[in-house]
Parts: sequence; C-alpha cells; structure tokens
Amino acid sequence: MLIGIVGFGVVGKRRFNIIKSYGGFKISAISDANANNLKDLDDEILKYQDYQDLILSANCQIIFISLPNKYAADATKLALKHGKHVFCEKPPARYARELLSIRSIIKGKPLKLKYGFNHRYHSSVIKASEIIRTKKLGKIVTLRGVYGKSKIISFDQSDWRSKRSEAGGGILLDQGIHMIDLMRFFVGEEFTKIFSIIKNSFWKHDVEDNAFALMETKSGVVAQIHSSATQWKHKFNLEIIFEKGALIFGGILTGSKSYGEETLTIIYSNPDVDKGIPEELTFKYNEDVSWGLEIDEFLNSVKSNKKILHGSIDDAILTMRLIEKIYTSDPNWKKLFYME
Repeated sequence: MLIGIVGFGVVGKRRFNIIKSYGGFKISAISDANANNLKDLDDEILKYQDYQDLILSANCQIIFISLPNKYAADATKLALKHGKHVFCEKPPARYARELLSIRSIIKGKPLKLKYGFNHRYHSSVIKASEIIRTKKLGKIVTLRGVYGKSKIISFDQSDWRSKRSEAGGGILLDQGIHMIDLMRFFVGEEFTKIFSIIKNSFWKHDVEDNAFALMETKSGVVAQIHSSATQWKHKFNLEIIFEKGALIFGGILTGSKSYGEETLTIIYSNPDVDKGIPEELTFKYNEDVSWGLEIDEFLNSVKSNKKILHGSIDDAILTMRLIEKIYTSDPNWKKLFYME
C-alpha cells in the first residue's frame, strides 16, 4: 500500500523513518510548504508543496498528517472524502466542533482514522494499564499531574503556535493534551465537574502559558493538572492514588531527552504497618518504543481491518471537549475563547 506524508517537519520525518522499515507499505509522496525540507528525498518519492495537491493527485491509500493545527481537520476531511485511511498527529484540530463533521464522514465506512495520542504507547503507561486491570491496588481515588516545558516550540510573536486563531490554544492544547488523554484513559470515565485558572501572564501571547485544572468524575474521582510553559526544568510527573497504593510516573522518554528517565514506581500501601514509608518497586525504561507501537497498531488496523484501539475519533472529540471545558471554566478565558 502506498503512503503519503503531509507535513515534513520534525514529527513528519520521525514518522517517515519508522514507516520506511515496514514491509507491504511504501512511502510514495511527501508534501511540505518549505521546499528545503524535501530536497534530500529520493527521486522516486513524489514531492509537493501543497498538501491538497498530494491528497488529490498522488495515488496513496494512506495519509499521515503532520500539519499546523489550523490545517489538521481540513486535511483529514479531504483525505477521508477521497477514500484514504488517515493518521493525524495531535492536536486533532483547533476546536472540538471541527471534528464532528469528520466523524460523520467515516461513519459506516471501512476507513481507518487514528490520532497521535502517542503517550499511551510508552512502556511505563502500558505497564501501568496492566496493573490497573488487575485491580490489585483497588479503585482510583485521585490523580495529580504536572507536564511542562520552558516554552512552546518557536514561541514568539511570528509563530502560528502563539496565535489562538491558528493554534486554537497554547501549552494545554500543545502538550497538556497528552496528560489529559492519559487521565481519561486511566480513569475510564469522563470528568464532568471542572474548575480552572488559565494564564498567559508570562509570555504574554494570546494563547495560555499556564493552565491549572481541578476535575471530578460522577463517581467522585478527582484529578489535578498543571500544564506549563514556564517549567524551566522540563517535567513529566503523574501520580495515580488508589485504595491500596499508588502508581508514580517520573519522567518520560522524548525526542529532546529533556524530561529525565522514564520510570514507573508501584507503591503498596499498608498505613497501619508501614507508617507512611511503604514498600516500593520501581521500573526504569531506556528505550522509547511508543512511536513504533503506535504506527504498528494503525498499519495493522488498515491491513487487517481491525478496530482502532487508541486515538479514535471518539477519543479525540472527548479529549478536545474536556480541554475546552478547562478553558471555559475560567470566566476570564471563556470570553477570549468564544471570540474565535
């Protein structure tokens, strides 16, 4: 099957390097608005500067989309309408409403659509989900998460990521979406009560540089999240507190290698005996297998007509709706959000 990649920046190139090792699939066309990004490609690969030209002209059955947020939904719709399977990076769109027409396009059709909620495929997350399924630690009581970096990539006045009309949001939508998705994934139900404070007081763009949220499900599970673009030392930390212990994520392997070691610590609690110093077991992971596992699931779902397990259109809509509830739960940010 022939594959086209639209958007050939850092992420598009990473996808390219993984996909090209798969048998039964061939990358036949790539597009990027910057012609310099295409100059080192093999001559047998068709090159386009307009993603629409690739989707409409190249004979591809599968499209990987790695475009700025404002183009993601339109590119996805165009590819699906022309009968192509689609893998689209996060965020899936600027706003949840942009995804509703996409769901109607694929309803009842044998087309596969997957969104890049990459963190579900990290080894620590896979291990944690296995532990949760055993129920040995009991039910989830609370979650606390911090995910932050020193700024959004190219976070300056001239970049599209700094403009709400083009990006849809700032650090919460750009990076915090991974933490939000993991919380939804682990809890297994939606957060319905939300309080938030959204700030853009440091970088002073019209997208947020910090987002704080307190959320609760109908069953009473409470989660806290801080998504930050003023976390000068990059940080990924998620604590899941259960009835009989806890799971602690410390660090995560990324392309930048700036979030520390990827670890998962299991805490077995017996407070009457351990007096707050419980038994712990820590797993360390030295290889980021998430990109390969994610692509593997998508391509296998195309080849064998299997259901998309993670990153479905429903996952995308629910995660985007939750992010929008966080934005609009802050009265000051709600005014700005609905200006678009």
